[in-house]
Amino acid sequence: MILAAGQGTRVRPLTKGMPKPMVPILGKPVLEYLIEHLARHNVREIMINVAHHHWKIENYFGDGQRWGVEIGYSYEGVREHGEIVPKPLGSAGGMRHIQDFSGFFDETTLVICGDAIVDLDITAALAEHHAKKAMASVVTLEVPRDQVKNYGIVVADEDGKVRSFQEKPSPDEARSTLASTGIYIFEPAVLELVPHGKEFDIGSELFPMLVDQGLPFYAQSRPFHWIDIGRVSDYWTVLQRVLAGEIADMRMPGKEVRPGVWVGLNTHVDWDKVDIKGPVYIGSGSCIEAGAQIEGPAWLGRGCRLRSGSKLVRSVLFDYTRLNAGNEFFEVIASPLYVVDRHGQTTYQGEETKAVRWGDARA
Repeated sequence: MILAAGQGTRVRPLTKGMPKPMVPILGKPVLEYLIEHLARHNVREIMINVAHHHWKIENYFGDGQRWGVEIGYSYEGVREHGEIVPKPLGSAGGMRHIQDFSGFFDETTLVICGDAIVDLDITAALAEHHAKKAMASVVTLEVPRDQVKNYGIVVADEDGKVRSFQEKPSPDEARSTLASTGIYIFEPAVLELVPHGKEFDIGSELFPMLVDQGLPFYAQSRPFHWIDIGRVSDYWTVLQRVLAGEIADMRMPGKEVRPGVWVGLNTHVDWDKVDIKGPVYIGSGSCIEAGAQIEGPAWLGRGCRLRSGSKLVRSVLFDYTRLNAGNEFFEVIASPLYVVDRHGQTTYQGEETKAVRWGDARA
């Protein structure tokens, strides 16, 4: 079960036109990396709950056969004033909605959020879940104490049985440094505890219920990469790490034409008259004019254009973004309509008070 029905409000404006799981890293949606990883661990039947911009997920992934899996979708919405509008049922409520419809979750089920990239050993996690005869398991990751304020913290005894939760505690108040990663393993009996037809959340409602009833609910703590894009600043940081080659199994596409410089098909670069310091990827159909500068880590999507005298520094351009002559993008994420700096400050096209000039490369 992949949870993909949320609005992704904390990463706006990136999610104004797409659901959060479709935000790209190295040109691929976050959700695609997740589906590929599930397939590697022989997970073949995948349900995805969807709501906001649901068609973008459904049209891209279809029935899943390109990835060697079967994918089904469950839309969450209501009729308001004659129109069908998205209305998520919460992480647990969305699962109960599917179970009431078809009984899909009739065996051990892995539940995972669709907005993070992980390399968890799923096979080992399932084995531990069964060995402990758990009804529910939550996969956790040790985080530095000064970062606990950013996470839901799991408090467990020496056997791993969950005793309580703390939602984003201060470092002084935290009784643990185990952060919930949004990866859960459930037996079918868990869903019987979720009420019918209402919003219900796994972390804030279902888990406290499991603890209160003393059910076999365990935390697993194992090392793995967990790349979360909870905020725009997180997304910028993740992209910089990926472009710098710090994340295993996430490699630049295209052809490496110079050390640290990769290009897609049909690019136009005046190589003798540009200054490019990698790592940099230049997407297909992009044009780098004479006199332009790029300082990596940087990513240019399809059909981008850097005009003469422009400068791109540690930034990411979404498809068809043009940086005008003599302008500079410094540590930003940019699209033809908006620019977001690494701290989340957004500038929209047409704000004449801003000095930087950019636009749609197709124009």
